[in-house]
Amino acid sequence: MFLRLLKQAVILFCGLVLFLCMGPEVSAQKMKAGIVAFYNLENLFDTIDAPDVDDVEFTPGGPKRWTSERYWYKIDKMATVISRLGSHENIPGPAIIGLSEIENRRVLEDLIASPHLASMNFRIVHYDSPDLRGVDVALLYQPRYFHLTNSRSVSLILHNESGQRTYTRDQLVVSGIFDGEPMHFIVNHWPSRRGGEDRSSPFRNAAARLSRSLVDSISALDSKAKVIVMGDLNDDPVDESVYSIMQARENPKRLKDSQLFNATGMLYKNGVGTLAYRGKWNLFDQVIMTQSFLNKNQTGYRYYITRVFNEPFLLQQEGNYKGYPLRSFVGNNFMGGYSDHFPVYVLLVKEI
Repeated sequence: MFLRLLKQAVILFCGLVLFLCMGPEVSAQKMKAGIVAFYNLENLFDTIDAPDVDDVEFTPGGPKRWTSERYWYKIDKMATVISRLGSHENIPGPAIIGLSEIENRRVLEDLIASPHLASMNFRIVHYDSPDLRGVDVALLYQPRYFHLTNSRSVSLILHNESGQRTYTRDQLVVSGIFDGEPMHFIVNHWPSRRGGEDRSSPFRNAAARLSRSLVDSISALDSKAKVIVMGDLNDDPVDESVYSIMQARENPKRLKDSQLFNATGMLYKNGVGTLAYRGKWNLFDQVIMTQSFLNKNQTGYRYYITRVFNEPFLLQQEGNYKGYPLRSFVGNNFMGGYSDHFPVYVLLVKEI
């Protein structure tokens, strides 16, 4: 299933130039290209029992026996994957990558200091959120391609059936200059399906309304603003939160004025997923963007293609879960893998 992917052209990253052969519309043109990615790191916790955070399972004495050895092994695994994003296009890593399921800034600092990533000189945008398990979202960027101008963390206020506050991840809004042009990124990790898909869907619908309002508030200041929403949405592209509330659709040629483009939607329709559960593939890890990325006649970066990074080394090679993501844990059993999610990225290109 995952081998049915489009062939990619050889492209050098921002600042390097190459004649592309990606199709008749860009054939024999000088182009720049860059990658914007998202990756759920599957519980990248440190080994310290933090106060007021339910993280005891990720301590040496906890049920997962989360030791320093295992922690650094996980850091190396995550850094390896991130460093290889764009390898099919001969692009040395993402310019921008959103992350989820990270515990704090410390683990991000260890991640970007890894030998696999140190040369990329990543910078961190991160805020602690009120999630009870202590997991947050974050954004990494290479400063030679992106200049940060503003960032903020926006709380998602939820209440359960008893009227009590339910704490979850904030939504991260990052603005800056991407290789000379303004661009905005919203990084998400929407509420999980714990308790059942139907019972938990109002929480994800609320998250979708917040994400859409953030996009609209940016677009209200600039109708041509380029905004990318990315994250683990815990819903598929066809679910109410994404399809109806976000108004995100997969066909760029049939979008109405009010709709966003779901760059991962067509992959889902073609049977591609980023995680698997009980024999079913889901595509929770999505990239959604404003239509300003679709105009081929405009200057600046435009959308070209989406890829789920599902290389063989990321797959379970045997057993009942052969072909599934090779994850770090199954229950409390350490599997020595990577993540229960595959990364996803979009390729942006512009003529020069």
